[in-house]
Amino acid sequence: MAQQHGIIVLFDVENALRTRSLDGNTYWFDNMKLFGSTGVGTEQLVTIVPGTYFLDGSQATEQVLNWLPSALGSIPPTVPRNYLAEQGRADDRRTLDELASLSSEGGVSEAEVKRLQRRVGKRARTSGSARGLTQAKLLDVTGKTTSNPDAYNYPAPVITDITGQAVTEKIIYPAQYGSPDMVYDGWYWAATVDTSRPGVYAYTVHVQLHELVERNDELVWESVDLTCESTLKIISDPKRNGFTGAGLGALPLPPVPAAG
Repeated sequence: MAQQHGIIVLFDVENALRTRSLDGNTYWFDNMKLFGSTGVGTEQLVTIVPGTYFLDGSQATEQVLNWLPSALGSIPPTVPRNYLAEQGRADDRRTLDELASLSSEGGVSEAEVKRLQRRVGKRARTSGSARGLTQAKLLDVTGKTTSNPDAYNYPAPVITDITGQAVTEKIIYPAQYGSPDMVYDGWYWAATVDTSRPGVYAYTVHVQLHELVERNDELVWESVDLTCESTLKIISDPKRNGFTGAGLGALPLPPVPAAG
């Protein structure tokens, strides 16, 4: 089975939109720190990729990179993407129930109507170029209706392409894949790595963020396309067992569980 490298790119979306740049607004993580990745948690991540052969020199399987974008301060990617939609529907149902209850009591005060109007909240539509967005209520990270421009939950960043030296020199072969996994909305970017050519290779991630703007008395999600850089370091050391430090194989576990 191919060894999987997870690369998380955490974006400070608010600052990135304000400055129109991802410089200083990205934080990179991977799961290869114990094998030599450097700059983890900064924007100077160098992801280590060991060779794809075993200690005895025999050919091993390829290695695979998986990029996972996420927004700082937003709902974590481990929460299903339909979370906000479900929360919005539940909020609508509660509001309708309250309105029906007030009406059955013989009258609705102006103050109650205004309270319910605030609770209904606002919906933002998508512009023609926005990807992966639906017309949904503006909610905060707890799923509550909000009209505060500093509190609403930003849509998850969307990777739209991967280019750069590592691609043009055919070190990696990136592509977009579909998956039934609802956590990542069913699609993600991954790449296989040619580890037969050790060296340091830069690559560029193209990202689409979304900014909430008011146009013709409507709230609209406008797409903003930006790029950020990272690096792979292909080494000739073979991949090895993280527990034993030796070649891949059985874990150092006793054949029979200890009694008691």
